[in-house]
Amino acid sequence: MLGNRPDNSSTLKELDHMPQSLAKILVHTVFSTKDRRPFLREKSLREELHCYLGGILANHECQPLIIGGVEDHVHLLSTLARTCQASEMVKEVKRGSSLWLKTRAAALSDFAWQNGYGIFSIGFSQVEAVRNYIAGQEEHHRTVTFQEEFREMLRRYEIKFDERYVWD
Repeated sequence: MLGNRPDNSSTLKELDHMPQSLAKILVHTVFSTKDRRPFLREKSLREELHCYLGGILANHECQPLIIGGVEDHVHLLSTLARTCQASEMVKEVKRGSSLWLKTRAAALSDFAWQNGYGIFSIGFSQVEAVRNYIAGQEEHHRTVTFQEEFREMLRRYEIKFDERYVWD
């Protein structure tokens, strides 16, 4: 500094570095097969599908943390990229995986996901609980249907819904 004048070199250095926009948005996404048809009975197919879903998420800069489910639905725990809209992410995941599944076997040629979905924000402290919940889907669904599970999620998140429009 010369007298009361600031040293311009430090001010210029600060201007050279633009601030970053950073985010860690965690979401739990759930959707079922059309009419909850049990297309995904085969465990090896489900495992392949879960990997494929993870790849789609990663291609959209949404980091997959765990993907699981049973024969009629999937759960995705992932980040939501700072520049990605939730609806766009779900649309791409469903579109890409549906096209892929249809190529896996003749019995899957009419495969479709339901039109709707649920997506729920979670806090960083909830990651392990949600991860364990998704990992335990097979056990969980020995006693609870997808519809019961989804209704409970909607209640827990205080989302009002009309039964006539939740299922397809």
